[in-house]
Amino acid sequence: MKEEFELIAKTFQGLEEVLAKELTELGASNIEIGRRMVAFMGDKEMMYKANFCLRTAIRILKPIKHFEAKNADEVYEAIKTIAWENFLDKDKSFAVDAVVFSNEFRHSKFVAYKVKDAIVDYFREKTGERPSVRINHPDVALNIHIAEDKCTLSLDSSGESLHRRGYRQEAVEAPLNEVLAAGMILMTGWKGECDLIDPMCGSGTIPIEAALIARNIAPGVFRKEFAFEKWNDFDQELFDRIYNDDSQEREFTHKIFGYDNNPKANEIATHNVKAAGLSKEIILKIQPFQQFEQPKEKSIIITNPPYGERISTNDLLGLYQMIGERLKHSFTGNDAWVLSYREECFDQIGLKPSIKIPLFNGSLECEFRKYQLFDGKFKEFRSENADREFKPRREEIRPRRNTEKVEYGERREHRSFDNRREGHGEYKGGERRERRSFDDKRERRGDFKRGEHRNFGDKREGRDNFKSSPRKFDDNKEKTEE
Repeated sequence: MKEEFELIAKTFQGLEEVLAKELTELGASNIEIGRRMVAFMGDKEMMYKANFCLRTAIRILKPIKHFEAKNADEVYEAIKTIAWENFLDKDKSFAVDAVVFSNEFRHSKFVAYKVKDAIVDYFREKTGERPSVRINHPDVALNIHIAEDKCTLSLDSSGESLHRRGYRQEAVEAPLNEVLAAGMILMTGWKGECDLIDPMCGSGTIPIEAALIARNIAPGVFRKEFAFEKWNDFDQELFDRIYNDDSQEREFTHKIFGYDNNPKANEIATHNVKAAGLSKEIILKIQPFQQFEQPKEKSIIITNPPYGERISTNDLLGLYQMIGERLKHSFTGNDAWVLSYREECFDQIGLKPSIKIPLFNGSLECEFRKYQLFDGKFKEFRSENADREFKPRREEIRPRRNTEKVEYGERREHRSFDNRREGHGEYKGGERRERRSFDDKRERRGDFKRGEHRNFGDKREGRDNFKSSPRKFDDNKEKTEE
């Protein structure tokens, strides 16, 4: 029987339900939703899969100690009781990230320093030597989370935030976070059943994430490394098997269209799409929304227009008025989903939404609204589509308590974390096999194994040799994660 242990998947506020569904489909057990996180149980294989496959997770944590502390000295003493030789040695580096919601602990950096001191003192007293602290790319990343006096120390199995897929070469100003983009697409229920359009696509994040979903390509395939690859118990063979398995990937028979009126954005999006190897699925074009025309095929729009916060526009309200006009006159018979921030912007669209979902884009409390565009009178449309829902509703994301159970699809027995370790059966995934050649599926893919970087455009030699351009922007980092 494989050992199962507690795991925590962090995400953005509003994406908890989507992440829980992803975990259920992945085969995780005892799923419990919290605030900006989903707790679950799994073995080492599940931990690797969670990092590699989840689209709406920011990072995967493996708790190693729960304790209570009322001050920094108590934190220090609790950390020193851990047998750190199981996780670290003097030749490895480590870093500590602290997240604190407490009246007793007002400075997260001070908490991180106390954890660091406890680890260093543990090794000095045991061996006379100490591991080094490295802020960037440490061998072992640790996370200390404090809510009032409840403390959890975890190993960070992801390292760099999972939203950094690895395909993005450049970005426009204020790019949409990849995790949020994937969450938005999954919320619509779209998985490739029709064409998808982003008429204001910027650097191409929504089209690329949509193509990955449509093809069911794991987002982790582009990543250079995960933190767990440096752990003492890393199972190279197991991870290679996960990495090289494409049995769940599928064909996509429709198209994804990305439009933008900015030539520079189009150029950046083209580079990103090529780096992701998705040029056959995604069609990019320089085109202002004012010129949007009724698509010939059944389609869905998912878009993130400017809010007037990080990206300024001369006539913000006029922009949203134009969006509403184009949707009403050139997108009849289809559904459109719009993420935005200001109520007055939504008012200018002039259409009645059928769904309103609160979502955070960075620190901005936004809404993701669905518009059902119909041809003719609304009453006639309702009578012809009596099985569809039209009453506008606001989808509130309410974190569940630990005593509540989450069910998606097949029912699962709920147990608390206290008795989770007892009676768990072995996780059984589908049979794994050696990675197939893509020659029979698409011309631009070749036969490769992990260790050969999956750059589908030019098939670079070696995942470790893949180098993206320096990032010139600040993607939502730890403060927006917690």
